[in-house]
Amino acid sequence: MTVFAAASIAVLVALFLAVVRALKGPTVFDRVLAGNSIGTGAIMLLALFGFLTERPEFLDIGILYALLNIIGTLAVLKFFRHGDLSHPGGEEPSEN
Repeated sequence: MTVFAAASIAVLVALFLAVVRALKGPTVFDRVLAGNSIGTGAIMLLALFGFLTERPEFLDIGILYALLNIIGTLAVLKFFRHGDLSHPGGEEPSEN
């Protein structure tokens, strides 16, 4: 039980550091990566909480949140690259 409490504290520290990185930047991509790290930390906390409370359905919630995290990160990166989510992709944006 104490090992999982220590793991929870370590995940919370990692989440705090990711929030600091998301607030400080310096670039948009650092903030996107920090947001993705926050999502990953939240998934780990869900898994730890589900294990500690002996409720395995929290793992299902974590898997769903992981899928949403991936889709959200890809959507944000596409928006920052092309300026529009409906852009078909394929060609590189012009440097004008």
